[in-house]
Amino acid sequence: MSTHVSHRDAWYAGNVQGVGFRAQVLGVARGYDVTGYVQNLADGRVYVHAEGDEGEVVAFIDQIARSLDGHIRGEEIKAFSGVRTCREFSIRR
Repeated sequence: MSTHVSHRDAWYAGNVQGVGFRAQVLGVARGYDVTGYVQNLADGRVYVHAEGDEGEVVAFIDQIARSLDGHIRGEEIKAFSGVRTCREFSIRR
């Protein structure tokens, strides 16, 4: 596992809390070689941090948009690269 990887921070707005959104994102993550986490935010949005190979991270974020588009009304995504900070993909409380 490389220590220098691509990162994506994504914020999703809409009907994204209280509907199993985080669990569904975790399920999507299991299909990709990514690490990171998904977390509810106090402002009603959901935050996703994903790390890994550029292609895997991009495909993972794209799959979230396709799989959960019925819940998402807005998204903001920031891309950067850096040191891996997570060992697995998880739900944070």
